[in-house]
Amino acid sequence: MLANLMDQSVIQPEKMELVVVTHVVDAITFWAQNVTDKINEKINVMLTEKCPSAPILMGRPSSHKVYGARYSEDKCWYRCTVQQQTEDKFYILYIDYGNTEIASRSDLVELPEELQTTGLAKKYKFWGFHVTSEQDSPIFSQGKSFLHNMIHGKKLRVHKKSVCFDGTILVEAFQGNLDIGEELLKFKFAKVSLPGNRENSLPSVNLQERTGLWPTRNAPGELDTLGSPLGCMPKLRPIFSDQKPQINFREQKTTIAVQPVEKLNAGQEPLTEIKTSKTDVNGQQLCSQDTEQVPNATESELQRMREVINDKDMEIKMLKEEGSAIQQHASLLGQQFEEAKLELQTLKESYEKTKETEHNHPTTAANRISQLAKKVDSLRKLRESNPCSTDEDHLLESITIVMNHRISKPFSSERLELAWNAYDQTLENLRGCQTVAEVELLVNSRNEGRGALLSAVDFFLQEVDKLPIGERLDKLKEVASSLTAIFSSLMLAEQTEECSFEKFCEWKGHKQQKIQNLRKTTDEALLALSCWAAKLSKFSCLMEKTSLTGEDVAEGVDEILMNADNALCEELNTEFSEQDDQERKIVFNAFHKAMKDIQREQSLLEAIRQKYELNTKFKQEVQQWQSSPPKADELFAVKKRIRSLRSQLRWKLVEVSCLEEAEELDLPEILKKKEEITETRNALFQEISHEKKQYIVLCDLMNRGFPELPLIYPDADINGYMSSAGLLMKSLDRDMFDAEPMKELSGRRPLLSTDFQGQKVVLKCYAVDEESEAKMLEQSAHYHRAQQQNPATTVPLLALFCGKSDPLAYIMVPHYSNGSLKAIQKSSPLSSSEIRKVMKGVALGLQNLHAASLTHASLHPNNVFAIGREKGIVGDYDFTKTPEQRVFDSGMVAGSISLVAPELKQGQMPSPASDMFAFGGIMLWLHVPDFSRTLEREHQNVEFSGLGLDARLHKLLSKLLVSSTRLSASEALKEDYFISFDV
Repeated sequence: MLANLMDQSVIQPEKMELVVVTHVVDAITFWAQNVTDKINEKINVMLTEKCPSAPILMGRPSSHKVYGARYSEDKCWYRCTVQQQTEDKFYILYIDYGNTEIASRSDLVELPEELQTTGLAKKYKFWGFHVTSEQDSPIFSQGKSFLHNMIHGKKLRVHKKSVCFDGTILVEAFQGNLDIGEELLKFKFAKVSLPGNRENSLPSVNLQERTGLWPTRNAPGELDTLGSPLGCMPKLRPIFSDQKPQINFREQKTTIAVQPVEKLNAGQEPLTEIKTSKTDVNGQQLCSQDTEQVPNATESELQRMREVINDKDMEIKMLKEEGSAIQQHASLLGQQFEEAKLELQTLKESYEKTKETEHNHPTTAANRISQLAKKVDSLRKLRESNPCSTDEDHLLESITIVMNHRISKPFSSERLELAWNAYDQTLENLRGCQTVAEVELLVNSRNEGRGALLSAVDFFLQEVDKLPIGERLDKLKEVASSLTAIFSSLMLAEQTEECSFEKFCEWKGHKQQKIQNLRKTTDEALLALSCWAAKLSKFSCLMEKTSLTGEDVAEGVDEILMNADNALCEELNTEFSEQDDQERKIVFNAFHKAMKDIQREQSLLEAIRQKYELNTKFKQEVQQWQSSPPKADELFAVKKRIRSLRSQLRWKLVEVSCLEEAEELDLPEILKKKEEITETRNALFQEISHEKKQYIVLCDLMNRGFPELPLIYPDADINGYMSSAGLLMKSLDRDMFDAEPMKELSGRRPLLSTDFQGQKVVLKCYAVDEESEAKMLEQSAHYHRAQQQNPATTVPLLALFCGKSDPLAYIMVPHYSNGSLKAIQKSSPLSSSEIRKVMKGVALGLQNLHAASLTHASLHPNNVFAIGREKGIVGDYDFTKTPEQRVFDSGMVAGSISLVAPELKQGQMPSPASDMFAFGGIMLWLHVPDFSRTLEREHQNVEFSGLGLDARLHKLLSKLLVSSTRLSASEALKEDYFISFDV
């Protein structure tokens, strides 16, 4: 037999690989992908892009080519080769997964050259084994199902032994420390082909003795459905990053589970001792590589999140730099303005001094000319500095920018708004639909409205794309900053005149025209003076002959000097004159109007930008669901897997119970079964988590445009999930948990301690009927919504479910071991500073509940928790009872202090004020545990003196316990007792 194997194979050196199983053929043959292959995602993307538009296969296919095939189950594209053809039916092999299917010609397409590569999946066979029965026998099917359940979708370490001529790789396979081949031999689903190898070294296993376990687990027909038939869907993808940790953890669990079995079998004959030291070293190295892949995936995700955070930090840094630049620019403008004002003041003082000199000294020709020269010098400097452009001209320029480059509301906005209103009405009609018969008509109406809306959205997006919204917003921000810097002393008026711009422009135009006229007059007067000076110079030059006479030079000189002096004085007076009240009002109104218009346009542009983003997102969603509307198929698939895992869990529990009740205990088998139960339970909880995610997706789709989903899929009970605020989880049941009673804390209702998804939790049990169950759902959903608004201050509700085998409802909450105030004060009392921190958290929790119109009515030391002795949170309450019933429970005491408010004993209804009384009572008990005085409203003279209380605490307790007008939670948080601690 060894010679036959040698003839069929080519011996290759031993090699260890890490693979994930994609398909099981029989009890000893399977297909798997190498974990290190990273190109499968790229291939899937290319297939999705290329195959829909690729040409359909024509003529006879080639057995050496790779084609694209659309799988019948999920309608996705995969690579395949054609193994056989019968007319227009093709027997194909999915080369990346290993399973087969019969496909029609219309489901096969040609693939481009870049996809003509070898398949990712390889065929493996256990080395030295052959199957024990024929293919049509029940043992064959059982062996195939056994191997499928053990390795399908999981990672294996394989030792490569040999390669057959048909490409099949002969290997030894291990899952953790578990030898898969030994398991097959153990249950006699395979036989050893090599003499003197495994079979003789294994202890004999009598399969007939297990007829109460394995054969009765599933009928042969049922086992067939568990395996992977020829049409098995190639849906298993090759190891995404988010799947690696789960698979590695499963392997690690298996490794731990085998250790006690090996110890118990120490007295028996060893299973296998034929592995060489080299193989052990290779195995350890590969285990190390396998384990290292978990942090690698986590580090990759962490690196991606760091890059996102870095990008956000850079964006924030750029915005800060931009704001700093604008602030610096505004400061520079203000500095330049102050310098111009100082220079003007200097010129003004010089002019005033000139006028004073002119007044005090006699007016001679020399003096007049000297004074004129000084005035001309002042005017020259004044014109060069151009001070009037500092504020008024800048305001005029800003008004021009605001008025002339304004972006108005897009023309398509009205059409878009009408389309949205029509579409919302169709959705409202769908939400109000009560019968399935009306759904189709309303869905068609919705789809028509969606099509019209999509057309309006396209038109709107195209129009907005042409608008320079970003540049306009930047410009408006710059203009607003500069105006604010110049007119920072002004307060914006609540009302401004609509004609403010017109009045300002008219006033500014008149002022500019007046200045131009004055300058023209001054220039003409100085030109006349210059001509007279030239004439005087020509007359005074004795070196040249001239026809001018003294009378010609003296003629009109007084008038020329007077005109020049008057023109200079008038222009200087105009430039140095301050604005009167009317002019200031015109300028201020124009500034106010400009700022109002800038703010209005900024709001409009931001609204347009936001509407653009919302409609872009809507368009993307519509395109996503245009070809096929959303379905609940994935939810039903998850529910199906939950039912299957739940059945497996129940059966495994029965198996363990039978083993434990047997006369002879098989401890290794019991330990093994308990490990299987743990793995099955974890897998079940994981699927329940997936179910919740699917519900979240469907509820989101309902709110975003598919309100018909609850009517189309009534079995999904989407409305029930939504009405419970996502709290109700019908797939959970009591028998899924390995729970232990908490006798020390169980009072009127039992409490159970267990684990759920790696977290220690408490199950609170309530006996309910149909009426109380509805009340419980309503009250717990109300509490859950309020808790979600501020999760850190109240105990979260993790799940709510009703028992399927008992009339009990269960609330799941986190388990705070010895975290209640009563337990802490009993073992290690809180200090004063710790009490302040904890009770501030409790006040925040009450504030949150009261804001949601909830009265706790069950606040006592057993129901307040101090996490880490610093963070106080408020516990939940009995959702089957009303506040009136809860408030008179026997637990409403703290030491000897009654936490029931006096007004409740007089028949009033519980309220937030009664909660605050209980809050004050707990605070008093924490500081004075042995307090025994009466806290009744008629004893208004209750004093806390002699108790050694802090003055601020004394004041707070008086307002909570004695005062007729009790503080609310928000008011208590503003008291000095809490504020001084924050400071």
